[in-house]
Amino acid sequence: MSTENEGTAVPPAPSAPPVPVDAPAASAQPPAPHQPPAQQASAPTPQDPAATPPAPTPTGAPPHGHTPPDASWPPPPPPGTPAYGGGGSGAGAGGGGGFGEGHGGGAGGGGWGASYQQPPASGSGRGRGGVLAGVLIAALVAGGLGGGLGYTLAKNNDGGGSTTVSASDTGGSVKREAGTVAGVAGKALPSTVTIQAEGSNGEGGTGTGFVFDKEGHIVTNNHVVAEAVDGGKLSAVFPDGKKYDAEVVGNAQGYDVAVIKLENAPSDLNPLPLGDSDKVAVGDSTIAIGAPFGLSNTVTTGIISAKNRPVASSDGAADSKASYMSALQTDASINPGNSGGPLLDAQGNVIGINSAIQSTSNGGFGTGQSGSIGLGFAIPVNQAKFVAQQLIKSGKPVYAKIGASVSLEETTNGAKLTEQGVGGSAPVEKGGPAADAGLKPGDVITKLDDRVIDSGPTLIGEIWTHKPGDKVTVTYERDGKQRTTEVTLGSKLGDD
Repeated sequence: MSTENEGTAVPPAPSAPPVPVDAPAASAQPPAPHQPPAQQASAPTPQDPAATPPAPTPTGAPPHGHTPPDASWPPPPPPGTPAYGGGGSGAGAGGGGGFGEGHGGGAGGGGWGASYQQPPASGSGRGRGGVLAGVLIAALVAGGLGGGLGYTLAKNNDGGGSTTVSASDTGGSVKREAGTVAGVAGKALPSTVTIQAEGSNGEGGTGTGFVFDKEGHIVTNNHVVAEAVDGGKLSAVFPDGKKYDAEVVGNAQGYDVAVIKLENAPSDLNPLPLGDSDKVAVGDSTIAIGAPFGLSNTVTTGIISAKNRPVASSDGAADSKASYMSALQTDASINPGNSGGPLLDAQGNVIGINSAIQSTSNGGFGTGQSGSIGLGFAIPVNQAKFVAQQLIKSGKPVYAKIGASVSLEETTNGAKLTEQGVGGSAPVEKGGPAADAGLKPGDVITKLDDRVIDSGPTLIGEIWTHKPGDKVTVTYERDGKQRTTEVTLGSKLGDD
């Protein structure tokens, strides 16, 4: 599955809905031609039907086959991938052309209110104006009866006391338990930040991050801070308004994880507790915190709607390099600006990093950006924790690799090891993990441990959930026969 990365532009607020007006009395003047309902410059003022006829309606208002991998790294997104999931054809799976090695490029017509149509003229005097007068008189009579009845009841009950009931606790006096959404949000918000990144060219955007440790490290997405990696500017703003300059400690394009560090970090930082994403179950409650469309400190809720969802994502640029994940899927509302923010469980533990969304082809609301349709994806925190620790330690990511080139065409049959390697290298790295396990070009991998592998991107995402040195069981097909072998995953340092 390919998805969109979240953008950062803030859309203009929609205009206020027009105030509804009653239809005017009948008039001999014909309706204005070509007057679109939502584009009227003004609305006629309602008048008493018995009074003078309304002013004339203004007129003239303007209408409103498998592909060998290429030599770049990280692996590109699969073909036909939309923004945060851009196009690409092939990637390596390790070693000289392997996983961790090769990465290619990869309002409705009615507006806010109901339309207005001027009523046709009536010569009888008993047209719409008469009906409105009747309705008005009936309303006045009913109002008079209600008022009189109310007065009588009040007079008969004078001195009887109030019948209203006041709440014992409200607003700030209510104790919000730790397991409630309000309780989780109240504890987690002070440890989240809105990140503002600006490149040396002046371009940048807004994302989210969360406190990882007491030393001032903040975890976020790589695509949030990518503009500021080489000579840019970074800042992090806490919900209390305190703003800190920051610098990039390390970033991993393939994982879409980055770590930044606050300059002159405060001593009272409270890192968010990290949960266990392997123990998350479909249906578990989720809470997402971020800055959708620049609206900082926004909290949304939902559930885990799927696990181990293969996702390839990128920012859609021509030179974009894709990220791969075996994601947690949630229906909590995630929008541009939520990227890098924490996905929490019901106890307030971080279970993932909000990273990508699947959305419709256009943004609507006049923004050109897509919004949430209930399909959000988060990097599992178990993977993100390992990556963050490596970035803090060395500034570079470490990838598990299988040591073979794999086709990135989206299929349902498995991940095929290509017949050609990256830049003329061997498709299966000599002495690498795949070769040692007996894998050969043309083999089609269909399972990794108990995970079904339906394509090359799925295989990459699954391998990257593991650490170098892990042993995995690979099920593959060769010459129409199914076989299994054990592979000890190798390692690749850095995105280059």
